Amino acid sequence: MTAPLLAHATEYGRMYARSTSEQFSVPSITTVISQQPHGLDGWFGFMGASSLANDPLLADCLGSPAKIKQAVSRAARAAETYRDEAAKRGDRVHNYCEQVALRALGRPHAMKETREALAANGEEAFAVRFDEWWELFRVEPVAPEITVWNNAVGYAGTLDLVARINGRVCLIDYKTKGTTRDGLVKPLDDKVVMQLVAGMKAEESLVDPEAGTWEPWKYGEDPVLLAVAIGETEVRPVRANPEVLKHHWWKFCALRRVWELNADTISAGSALLPVAPPPVAQVRTA
Repeated sequence: MTAPLLAHATEYGRMYARSTSEQFSVPSITTVISQQPHGLDGWFGFMGASSLANDPLLADCLGSPAKIKQAVSRAARAAETYRDEAAKRGDRVHNYCEQVALRALGRPHAMKETREALAANGEEAFAVRFDEWWELFRVEPVAPEITVWNNAVGYAGTLDLVARINGRVCLIDYKTKGTTRDGLVKPLDDKVVMQLVAGMKAEESLVDPEAGTWEPWKYGEDPVLLAVAIGETEVRPVRANPEVLKHHWWKFCALRRVWELNADTISAGSALLPVAPPPVAQVRTA
């Protein structure tokens, strides 16, 4: 996936600038959504326990406190390692999907290189399934990796694809997913609706990142909001329910306010200050 030129990693999360010569000023869509609490304690514990149980060096650790400590350390990092590897895989799959759209638009692309990158990591099945879906749905790309901005609420983001399918404008977000024991792609999280509706509610889209040129957002009027789960065995598109969009939009706006409060709290400085002991009282002498 092409990294948006105007996106910056900050202590407040990912943020966007209006041009390559300006400072970042608003949070990204995904940063806003990340303000929602996540209950992952059970998953982190499971990943750690599974990593320790399957550690090929575990048998050699018995009787050696130092080696046991190393095994426990590897297990403690299991969830973080899994997350990082999944993110890299997602980038490779997204990058390939972007190249498919660029090729269809007759623009320069790196189809061969991105396909080879997937194959080198044993992930070519994702590309095969995506190609099948692309042909089956007769996707007509309009704008891949398009950066959008909303001034009223204060956020920006980059949409995976604007396309036409069966004559309808669609805003599309790709999610690379694993496979269940039944051979089906794992289901998507409802949070993707917030991501899509935030894209729909954009006010501007980027024309030139270096000049900071933007134009009015042309694809926010009643588009189909599609989340596309890309797996090794299938690709499953799902549509955001139009009846619930307003609720997910209100929730997104509330989370944007939470992000702002958190940013203000960080900027305010230290929340806790050290306390020195009271001065020793001077003893009076007669």
